[in-house]
Amino acid sequence: METNRRESSMILGLRTAIYPANDLAAAKQWYAQVLNQQPYFDEPFYVGFQVGGFELGLVPDAQAGTSGPQPLWGVADIAAAYARLLELGAKPLEPVTEVGGGIKVAAVVDPFGNRFAVIENPHFDPANVR
Repeated sequence: METNRRESSMILGLRTAIYPANDLAAAKQWYAQVLNQQPYFDEPFYVGFQVGGFELGLVPDAQAGTSGPQPLWGVADIAAAYARLLELGAKPLEPVTEVGGGIKVAAVVDPFGNRFAVIENPHFDPANVR
């Protein structure tokens, strides 16, 4: 019995990446600088930014860390993005590294203790985002 592909796929793709922020006001300010925009949703229990069709969310009273799920945010120029993150106060975690096929990744620790990673992927096709 064949099923419709859309019906058989429970996971539709990345929608939101949540970052703990023990100082929500400071995290909101820092991420506004990183993203060059203000949040679209700003409440004491959650701050949300729209980023290329996805969401970066900040939540208070959660444990920051660099292990666990590791979303990577797309950038056009990874060297420039990595340098800017460090300039804004992030700490180096993983330097810019080519991982094959022209794909480059890097990660920093944000000022709140979270891993924040970026990827330059020439194979990413935004038309495939749903």
